[in-house]
Amino acid sequence: MPRVLTHDQKDSRAVICQELKETEINNPTLLLNVITGDESIVYAYDRETKLQSSQWKSPGSPRPKKAHMQKSKLTTMLIRFFDQEAIVHREFVPPGMRFNADFYCDVLRRLRENVLRKRPQKWQNQNLIIHHDNAPAHRSFKVSQFLAKNNMTVIPHTHPIWSPVTFSSSPS
Repeated sequence: MPRVLTHDQKDSRAVICQELKETEINNPTLLLNVITGDESIVYAYDRETKLQSSQWKSPGSPRPKKAHMQKSKLTTMLIRFFDQEAIVHREFVPPGMRFNADFYCDVLRRLRENVLRKRPQKWQNQNLIIHHDNAPAHRSFKVSQFLAKNNMTVIPHTHPIWSPVTFSSSPS
């Protein structure tokens, strides 16, 4: 992927990586406190069990043909947040719900509650460090305000399609 980036995007990635490296040198526990979030489309499959797919055959008969599984038309989005230990929060986007800034703020609110319950040591300094990509909902002004209000710092993501964000919790 880096070979298709413009010079500005490559320079931006280098600057972000250098800033992160310097920040980590000054604060060696930084990466231990990061909570990473990501979304994935999940397809529903109706798989047969091994017992359901087994067939009786004689030693001389040809191997049974297995039909290839096709992607289901039923899909949903899974949102999950994890740290170096395990998953901190996960949820499915309800059917028909749009993944927008309002919904993402609600997800971040539930994440914050789970961190307080599951990882109280990450909340000792009252500041969560979040790493998520630069999806439009993540970059919205409403989400930036929510993050700043709730002391949730965002580590920049160097995705080549969207412009990188700055390493701060304040809205830009």
